[in-house]
Amino acid sequence: MRVRGRSGAVSPIPGEVIRLDEVTKSYQAGGPPALAGVSLSVTAGEVVAIMGPSGSGKSTLLNLITGLDRPSQGRVIVAGQRIDRLSESALARFRARHTGIVFQFFNLLDDLTVEDNVLLPAQLAGASRRQARARARELLARMRIEQYRNSYPARMSGGQRQRVAIARALVNAPELLVADEPTGALDTATGHEIAGLLRELNHEGQTLVLVTHDRSLARQFAARTVELVDGQVVTTGAAVPA
Repeated sequence: MRVRGRSGAVSPIPGEVIRLDEVTKSYQAGGPPALAGVSLSVTAGEVVAIMGPSGSGKSTLLNLITGLDRPSQGRVIVAGQRIDRLSESALARFRARHTGIVFQFFNLLDDLTVEDNVLLPAQLAGASRRQARARARELLARMRIEQYRNSYPARMSGGQRQRVAIARALVNAPELLVADEPTGALDTATGHEIAGLLRELNHEGQTLVLVTHDRSLARQFAARTVELVDGQVVTTGAAVPA
């Protein structure tokens, strides 16, 4: 629960990883905002599913949380840092160190090996090559794809590529893991495998924000859902039944 004082300020909560205060995002002057006055908090170790129809503002919300976009109004605080005020270079460094992103279509670099894809965020964050390589190999073993570390992503199945993407997102041990439709490009059986991996990570304490259309996926392991319609939060509460 978040507490507001008379001034409307939000009191900090121990362990809070994300806080959005009255965030609005408009792309066109005079047009309807993509997000309108959204407030949201996520605490450490929580899994929150962001749901809603196409055009509801899910992707915009995700982009604001990860610093890929900036709000027109309001505050975005992640891991104790007000990221909407950071310069582009500082934001890139912050994102590399504190936020892992898993995309629906993997976003791997096909001209790099699996291991080098996983290493990339660690190098951007300034980790030593030796430490980064040790961490990458640990994660590839964890994802059960260490035998593919010298392979190229284009030669791998969708499920294998998503495992690489998850390893890449975790290489800097981020406070926050964000997954954008992580099973959307996969068949049902492979999607269940990836969902199981994400659930394992959360059981170990990983904070996770999941954007999905799949209510059964949200029901499986999200403790809470946030429903968006036309850029506004219409419900927030326990995970919905399938």
